[in-house]
Amino acid sequence: MLKKVPVEQMRLGMHLHGLCGAWLDHPFWKTQFLLQDPTDLAKLRDSGVRECWIDVSKGLDVAANGPAVAPRRDPTPAAGPAPAVARATPGASPAAPGPVPQAAVSTAPAVPPPTVPMAEEVARAASLVNQSRQAVISLFAEARMGKALDTGGCADLVSEVTASVWRNPGAMLSLARLKTHDDYTYMHSVAVCALMVALARQLGMDEGQAREAGFAGLLHDMGKAAMPLQVLTKPGKLTDAEFALMRAHPERGHAMLMARQVGAGDVADEVTAGVLDVCLHHHEKVDGSGYPHRLRGEQISTLAKMGAVCDVYDAITSNRPYKAAWDPSESIGRMASWRSGHFDETIFQAFVKSLGIYPVGSLVRMQSDRLGVVIEQNEAAITSPKVKVFFSARQQMPVPLEVLDLASPRCSDRIVGRESNAVWKFPHLDALWAGPEVLRKLGRA
Repeated sequence: MLKKVPVEQMRLGMHLHGLCGAWLDHPFWKTQFLLQDPTDLAKLRDSGVRECWIDVSKGLDVAANGPAVAPRRDPTPAAGPAPAVARATPGASPAAPGPVPQAAVSTAPAVPPPTVPMAEEVARAASLVNQSRQAVISLFAEARMGKALDTGGCADLVSEVTASVWRNPGAMLSLARLKTHDDYTYMHSVAVCALMVALARQLGMDEGQAREAGFAGLLHDMGKAAMPLQVLTKPGKLTDAEFALMRAHPERGHAMLMARQVGAGDVADEVTAGVLDVCLHHHEKVDGSGYPHRLRGEQISTLAKMGAVCDVYDAITSNRPYKAAWDPSESIGRMASWRSGHFDETIFQAFVKSLGIYPVGSLVRMQSDRLGVVIEQNEAAITSPKVKVFFSARQQMPVPLEVLDLASPRCSDRIVGRESNAVWKFPHLDALWAGPEVLRKLGRA
């Protein structure tokens, strides 16, 4: 039976079922566990959370001299109701090569406009990125220690990311790209989660389907938790043997998810067949040259095709142990040159629309010969974003900062091409679009 109790009445031996309040205020990445560590109890009491749900069938009840809040059997989750998604069957056989169901995709998606200004959502998303990083680090750490995966704590994280993307996709997508090679493995999962949600939004999927896509993105690389750290973080080129080992991560991750810890009906199991499929098949290519099963074309599910695009984009726009990140706009251009054999054409086109031809953070050259950084997309004109100009290429010197809305009829300037910061080496591009305060919050200042 579930009971809602004040935090002051929590004690060791209670089974924590849920926390009342926003996920970003929680002191833990997951909320359903037996409270055994005095440090966790102290964290809970010091947090901003005032009430909790406990499950007295799995742990201690409130003390005899402490009144409990009236019990309920249907607590409302802080992050909103869980999406209605199909339950995957633990112990089922791994997916085999062959046709897999295609997710329903609208042929004429109506993309909802942002409801929150970019600058406002960037500030909120920075806190979400930090908390998401800690959640994924904890999830990977448990997997490395050989513990059965408990994915129940991921639901609130995915719901928060989905809500942020629905408010303004540019904020979370852009901030999740700001990672160092040291935390690439963890932040890559968060970034692909956000990219999958934004792509689902662009394809006309509803919020429940978008959460499933986000869940798939968050867990797609769990198999890397089984990879030796010296291989995973190797700064140089992998040997053939090391590369073969790394290519096993989709199957290792799929096996982990199949063997995960599943609650006894107390939480919705959101590791659906689609989530499992993305984990196993996000490295398949439409021409059949991918792995592990060399699926081609329609043998690859829509979700797995989405995962392939999102995984590659975040990988090439991130700093890795063996290479520097590519510029977002440059990366879109390179992916376009690969798409005939690598990506599904419809999925790739929707992906580009979800980011913009010139994603936030791209360095561009204007017709005026000024250089600028893209700071925000215009939903109705993906080739005409908002740009903050800061440098004269002709005079080779800084110019006063100016924000240009290229979709405005009053703006006479326009983008004439991409520029590579590998050439220009401007150290402050991210500060120009995200702001120094946000970078400090992310530990990037």
